[in-house]
Amino acid sequence: MNNALDGLLDKQEMRQKLLQMRELLQSTAVTRDDSAQVVELDQAKVGRLSRMDALQSQELAKASVVRSDLALMQIRSALARIENDEFGICQDCDQAIALGRLRVDPTALLCITCAGAAEAR
Repeated sequence: MNNALDGLLDKQEMRQKLLQMRELLQSTAVTRDDSAQVVELDQAKVGRLSRMDALQSQELAKASVVRSDLALMQIRSALARIENDEFGICQDCDQAIALGRLRVDPTALLCITCAGAAEAR
């Protein structure tokens, strides 16, 4: 890890936060996955608007599953970076990512400068 970060960045603090984030996502996975299941409605008993509502809810649940899966992948990646002493280093410029940024989002891959440049592209 970058020597400038060694004194400032508490790897244990970041690991713990990432593990808590992972636990929260995993604890809601069953409910979230159930909501994304195929909607089967008896068209004779349920009106068109009810079917549309159910389908819309299903699509929202599917999008939530995708976002959660992405978040879990980012968390796994951040935990691996901690283990490999690469955590807190910008993947574009190899400079330290600000501690405040990491505390807000411990999965951040880029420093604020590189993140801004990437967003502008």
